Formats: sequence, structure tokens, C-alpha cells
Amino acid sequence: MERINMVDLVGQYNKIKPEVDRAVENVMQTAAFINGPEVQEFQKELEDYLNVKHVIPCANGTDALQIAMMALGLKPGDEVITTTFTFVATAEVIALLQLTPVLVDCDPDTFLIDPKAVEAAITPKTKAIVPVHLYGQTANMDEIMRIAKAHDLYVVEDTAQAIGSDYTMADGTTLKAGTIGTIGSTSFFPSKNLGAFGDGGAIFTNDDKLAKLMRQVVNHGMTKRYYHDEIGVNSRLDSIQAAILRIKLRKLDSEYTKNRQAAAAAYDAAFASHPNIVTPKRAENSTHVFHQYTLKIINADRNALQEFLASKEIPAMIYYPVALHMQTAYQDDRYKSGSFPVSEQLCDEVISLPMHTELSDEQLKYITESVLAFFK
Repeated sequence: MERINMVDLVGQYNKIKPEVDRAVENVMQTAAFINGPEVQEFQKELEDYLNVKHVIPCANGTDALQIAMMALGLKPGDEVITTTFTFVATAEVIALLQLTPVLVDCDPDTFLIDPKAVEAAITPKTKAIVPVHLYGQTANMDEIMRIAKAHDLYVVEDTAQAIGSDYTMADGTTLKAGTIGTIGSTSFFPSKNLGAFGDGGAIFTNDDKLAKLMRQVVNHGMTKRYYHDEIGVNSRLDSIQAAILRIKLRKLDSEYTKNRQAAAAAYDAAFASHPNIVTPKRAENSTHVFHQYTLKIINADRNALQEFLASKEIPAMIYYPVALHMQTAYQDDRYKSGSFPVSEQLCDEVISLPMHTELSDEQLKYITESVLAFFK
């Protein structure tokens, strides 16, 4: 059996090596390294895939969030609501822009931001909500959009872990994660479901004015060279990454998501009804693209399980061991231990098993048998 990796990027590359090598060589031959034809084509293809009017490629997923908030014209002190159970980038950009991150708890079953907690946290200073589509499925966007409309708030979707997830709205319309709110953002970090071979990101919107502004912001605030109409940043997706992403985008649904869902189904079947293992609950109205396959371990030692799996040469990760409100950089008099009991409990219970496009039946069998062996 081949070595088990948390993410097998080498195995994935080997399957598409001829296509990738040709695409990279073509960029090298044309020397169109920044905003070249590959970037323009990728932008169009992603717009078609997402069925969204505008995609603005950028340098990484954190920049995507920052650029989105810059375009909304938020001012220092404005409050932005997001979940405490997420990667730090979600709150990091809020703080960097001198906005006020307002953290809320998540749903204990899906781990997604709790709309009731969002509504309870709204004040006259609230300007935006940032729902995180965690682990591969879309948050309750019907409720998030209802709340946003009622309080005249922007919605910036953090879709770094859920590109390709479909959400069926209450009216029956099916939309891609990241295309429902005011602006959507994503990351093309190599381990993502649609990952580059380096950093990359993108912003999505159906708003023409916001799209025009964000295209300026990513390029030093310019529309015409050397004429700067807005305060901007330097955040561009390079052509080599775009060329690779074009290849992988064509395989996202038919191969990559399909393989992840098959692996998740194998895990589900192996752990069904186990008294100490809670398998991932699927969110209502959303498909799950399984950026992570995350279990809850109850009435047992999660950390000991991680150590046991490591002894079997099975990597397992904890996303996330410390909620944002307990991080040193985000400590605030408003929050203390116990402020968000669901998230704090999840930090003690969750563990993610290997999840990627190259998992074999043999590897899945070994992983599941090893997990079950721990509890015997």
C-alpha cells in the first residue's frame, strides 16, 4: 500500500502531468507571466462554472477577503460578524482593515455559522456578515440573506473550503457557494478542492460596480496605467497558476468532487452508529464537497486517537484546536472561555481524516479499521 497523505498533491499531479507540463511550458514560451491569456481564460471559465457575472482573480484567498471588504467601503470601527470556529484569515482581514470582528457561535451538527447567533449579534454598527462555508458545505444562506436584507447588511461569503458546493434556495433556485451574497471569495491554496501549485484566489460578484472597483483594487487602484483612482493593493493571479487551474477546473465536478464524496461515503459506512464517533452531518439544502472529512469524537480521547493513528502512519488533523475568541491576537473583553460553548466543545472533539482525490479502497480500509481498532 502506498503511503497515506492528508492531501496527495503528487499523486494528483502525476495523473494530469502531461496536461500541466504542456500548459506551464506554453506560459514559459510566451513569457506572459502576469495577467496573460491564461488568466483571462481562467476567469471566463470560472464565471461560466459558477454562473456568476464577474470573477476577479487575485493572489490568494486572504487577499480575496480583504479586497472584498475594501470594495464595500467599510470604515474603521464598523462591525463585521463572522464565526469563531474558522481559520484565522476570516477575522484577520477584518482586523487589518481596522474594522471590528464580532464573533458568533456555530451549529453543533454542521459546524457552520449559526444564523440565530448572527441576528442576536447585530448592532447599529454592524455593516456586514461573513459566513464561512466550512469543510465543504454551504451555510444556511436563506437565513443569512434574510437577516442581511432585514438589517441592510452586506454578505461576504468565505468559500475557501467549499468551491463547487451547490445550495438550493427556498424558492428552488440552485446556486453555487460564493455566488449568493454580495461578494464571494475563495482560495486556490494547493490543498483546496480546486488548488493551484502555489498561492491564488478569486472574488465573485454579480454587481457590476463592485466588480469594476475590485478589478481596480487588485491592481494598485488603476484602470489606466499610472492613473490611480482608488487605494489598491498588488494582488494578481499569475499565469502559470491560472493555466494549472484551468486544467483542474475541468475535473472539479466529474472527478475531484466525485472522488471525495465516494471516500466520504466509505468513511460514513464504516463508522455508522459507532457510540464514540459522530460522522459529518450534511447541511440542509447544500451539497458537501468534503474539503475535510471531520468527525466528532465523544466520550473518548480525541488527542489519543490522533496519536494512535500517527503510530499507524495515518495523518489526522485537528481543524481547529483553538477558537478565534481564545486566540491571543483576538482576545477581547467581550469574550471569555465559555462565551461560545459549541465552538469550544468542537475544538476538543473534532478530528479530520485523510481526504483527497487519490484515496484508494485499500487506504480507506486501512484508515477505517485503524480508527475502529482504537476504540476496542
